[in-house]
Amino acid sequence: METVSVSVNIMGRTYKLRVAAEDEAALRKAAAAIEVQAKNYGRMYAYNDNQDLLAMVALTQITQLTKIQDSLRYKDTDLAQRLSTIDSILEQILHPTVDADVAAR
Repeated sequence: METVSVSVNIMGRTYKLRVAAEDEAALRKAAAAIEVQAKNYGRMYAYNDNQDLLAMVALTQITQLTKIQDSLRYKDTDLAQRLSTIDSILEQILHPTVDADVAAR
């Protein structure tokens, strides 16, 4: 995995990182989104310093991430249950004699 050095600026501070080359574009996009969201919060709310704005961005983003993870977890569970039902139906169709043998006992 090739890594590259990347510098991003967020709220007037430069952060130097080494990331996988394929992650560079996503990292830059994320840094830009943080900057935009922090500046928006700065216009909407009272704050003491940029740390307050960055904390609000982090809280908002992690809240959204948590909701998405919970939704995916539910969908994974629902999918597993549906696949199990389909598997049972297919098993009954493909092996009807097994059920007949069990019923005869």
